[in-house]
Amino acid sequence: MDFLMHSSKQNIKQVNCMKVEGNIEKYYHYAFPMQTILVTCNDQAGKTNIITLAWHTPISRKPPLYGISIAPKRYSHALIENSKEFVINFIPYSLVEAAQFCGTHSGLSTDKLCKTGLTLAHSKTLSTPLIKEGYAHLECKLVKSVPFGDHTLFVGEVITVSADEDAFKNELLRTDQIHPLYYIGENAYTTLDRAKRKTF
Repeated sequence: MDFLMHSSKQNIKQVNCMKVEGNIEKYYHYAFPMQTILVTCNDQAGKTNIITLAWHTPISRKPPLYGISIAPKRYSHALIENSKEFVINFIPYSLVEAAQFCGTHSGLSTDKLCKTGLTLAHSKTLSTPLIKEGYAHLECKLVKSVPFGDHTLFVGEVITVSADEDAFKNELLRTDQIHPLYYIGENAYTTLDRAKRKTF
């Protein structure tokens, strides 16, 4: 028993010695790649803005909750706080340039729809529209916003889900048809390797 414990400690020490120290200031880079989404939200006049996000996650099945993390300085932060709703738009890799533009320009001074050529379509239940070029959409009503450090976590209840007809099979993304956009940090993007997929 003592030998096994000693051997285990030796193995742990050897593995640790093979690691290099990471950058804690950019700890989130070690979570990348993360799927890139476009979030739509409306101002009080009904004009739609788009923000590009990689910090987002499902939170609960029942009720269906989805979270997005936005810095208070972002224009969309105030829009979502005021409108109490937003739409998650999952997008293909082909929209990489539009995603980059929407993520690096402020809707306060830029008409992102005009500049990117993206198309709005009516949501099924919300006043906030969805992006037609996306392949799946989550319409969310804001239920809670919680500040964490330099960001706010907006938690939305998913009211309606919609998707392109051929994008999913048995609720699984058809990666032979759809190539989702992923962000890997420092304004770099990638997508899935279609050849590598394993189902259990």
